[in-house]
Amino acid sequence: MSRIVFLLEEPSMKVLLDGLLPRIFPEMQFVCVPHSGKSDLEKSIPRKLKAWQEPGVRFVIMRDKDKDDCIVVKERLRRLCVESGKPDALVRIVCEELEAWYIAEPSALAEAFIDIRLRRIGQRARFRDPDAVRQPSVALNELVPEFQKIAAARRMAQYMSRERNRSRSFQTLLAGIDRLVTQTRS
Repeated sequence: MSRIVFLLEEPSMKVLLDGLLPRIFPEMQFVCVPHSGKSDLEKSIPRKLKAWQEPGVRFVIMRDKDKDDCIVVKERLRRLCVESGKPDALVRIVCEELEAWYIAEPSALAEAFIDIRLRRIGQRARFRDPDAVRQPSVALNELVPEFQKIAAARRMAQYMSRERNRSRSFQTLLAGIDRLVTQTRS
């Protein structure tokens, strides 16, 4: 089985995926390469995709949507992949921020932060569509005063699940990884 390389916008994505992916995809071989923000990631893509010499390796590019237009961002990243000789790289945009994935699974959030009240946030109108929450990291800071990106990613990786998470962008990422895992077996 070939390895999957994740090129990520920020370190908290690496922490989350390093803890989460082995539980969801136990057979998958992968490595996560974090960057220092969007511009660092985008500058790095051509260099890394061209220089990576491992036979059969597959790539996943991930970044937050933030306030940008999802379609424009995804197209720009895809173009970088094509120009770098890796048109089959999987590009995924996290809508709106990684923290939306946490909001999308209130039971995991409640377990991770040992606060039963967090189980009910999905009932609030503001959180019903987690991918539409503006600035989910700010919302989490309000809900969980001790919230810190890296520590939260480490905690959430232990509790998040494929079955309970309501984020479309999270489910789309997992579906893409499913396809890559199938392809790397052949």
